[in-house]
Amino acid sequence: MKLKEYKMLFMELIKYINEGVHVIDRDGKTIIYNERMADLEKLTGKEVINKPFQDVFKDVEDSTLLKSLNNRTVIKDKNQAYINKYGKEITTINTTIPIIDEDNVVAALEIAQNITQIKEMTDTILELQKDIHKPSESKNMRIRQYRFHNITGGSASFKKTLEIAKRASKTDASVFIYGETGTGKELIAQSIHFDGIRKDKPFIAQNCAAIPDSLLEGLLFGTAKGGFTGAVDREGLFEQANGGTLLLDEINSMPYDTQAKLLRVLQEGYVRRVGGTRDIPVDVRIIASSNEPAEVIISNGKIRKDLFYRLNIISISIPPLRDRKDDILLLCEKFIEKYNDKFSKDVWILSDKAKEKLLAHDYPGNVLELENLIMGAISLLDDEHVINENFINIHSVSESRRNNADFNQDVRDVGLVNLVESVEKNVIHSLYIESGRNISRTAGLLKIKRQTLQHKLKKYDIR
Repeated sequence: MKLKEYKMLFMELIKYINEGVHVIDRDGKTIIYNERMADLEKLTGKEVINKPFQDVFKDVEDSTLLKSLNNRTVIKDKNQAYINKYGKEITTINTTIPIIDEDNVVAALEIAQNITQIKEMTDTILELQKDIHKPSESKNMRIRQYRFHNITGGSASFKKTLEIAKRASKTDASVFIYGETGTGKELIAQSIHFDGIRKDKPFIAQNCAAIPDSLLEGLLFGTAKGGFTGAVDREGLFEQANGGTLLLDEINSMPYDTQAKLLRVLQEGYVRRVGGTRDIPVDVRIIASSNEPAEVIISNGKIRKDLFYRLNIISISIPPLRDRKDDILLLCEKFIEKYNDKFSKDVWILSDKAKEKLLAHDYPGNVLELENLIMGAISLLDDEHVINENFINIHSVSESRRNNADFNQDVRDVGLVNLVESVEKNVIHSLYIESGRNISRTAGLLKIKRQTLQHKLKKYDIR
């Protein structure tokens, strides 16, 4: 392939990637500027290409592109904030590299991922949590405060779990909770807090998989003004939870570097904001949870052993619903009462066949799945007092693909790639709607990162 053809290939490629691409030559003039970058900065290629970078971007301080060009420096995952043409503050994560030919820097290439909306969301979360979880207002907190008496379950295995959790509430030790998705890990964590010795102090929960790696550290530990471009002084979750409890859900999704800093906070009892120099004392009880067993996340390297041993002072394992089927009908009674009130219905009982159908199911989504089944059934009823089996909308891949020959025929008809994409689209669309179009919640259910989900939503035009 000739150089011209390589260039054509590169130019075609950057048209379709989701990241902005900006390249300047050795003289600081822009030579490549893709549509994604133009859309991000609200400029046109005509306004930028073949123009000196500093003439176009006069208000950009400490530019990573210029720094990479002048200092031969590779800059990875750098947060950068600036004001675009229309006065909108834009926040990006940039990776910038110098292009070196025979020891001479001939250009600098920058790839920018727009995280403006994510940053705004994070800032909003921080401000809301700061407002909601003020110790002086703990009696009037707007979040639901679950306690042990709110938990339904009479099976022997679940009673054992509750007994350990109740004992944990009387201590100040760190707790590690394992349970599959939908088993009620946060419900247990809240009960430990609100029935415990820190009940009058803040309880804050954070799903570690719902925030991009580059923002999680700032969210947890706070930021110091001047720590990076656009940074302001802001409390992190540790400071906001001071005196109370911090639930770190899906701890197995936390980056290794952040895990090391978390371990230091637990050992030393202080935090240092990102970009700051001052150590801030904190007194926070940590409850960590995972939807994968401890032995799995340790063997797969998803959690540091030293951190796990620090967190696993008290270990709680929540059995899946398929292993405590004695609780299914008890839970159904609770959910019927709940959604009677919510939907102003007058449902009394389940039919015998409806009970049989519910008891026969394996519940990969656990208690959450069962609740959604009952909610769906009640929402479909008019004046009926009994939920029959026709209103129990259980659907699973195994049921839809009972006949392997049918599946094979589908592969022959449309091809494996198209079939897989079709299944993926349907699953994502279903969970996205079920989650109220909440990206963080949907990503958590799918066990993928937010960025991955956002890409797939765009790919399949799911709205």
